Amino acid sequence: MQRITIKAYAVKHKLSIFNVMKMAKSGKLKTDIVEKNGKEVTYIVLDETIEKEVQEGIVPIEEKEEVSAKEMIKVLQEEVRVLREELDALKKRLIIKESSKNSSMKEYR
Repeated sequence: MQRITIKAYAVKHKLSIFNVMKMAKSGKLKTDIVEKNGKEVTYIVLDETIEKEVQEGIVPIEEKEEVSAKEMIKVLQEEVRVLREELDALKKRLIIKESSKNSSMKEYR
């Protein structure tokens, strides 16, 4: 079995180092801790079966963006609908106030 550093693993799978660390801490990845130059260095042990699971679990960025874009469009469309309703209500109030003002002005003349 081959060992690579956390950074190399992250680059290989296009993941953040933080996500690789989370996977290692949770036990999804096999790790090997070696002391080098007085420091502990964590290596990821490459295993065929685990690699396949990791590859299946990684979702391409484009799909995530597409889904979130569709969700954002729905949210924005709903917000536009609500704002239009509020605008219509304000216009009606303004028309009512103007018409009552005009009728009261006629009484003073």
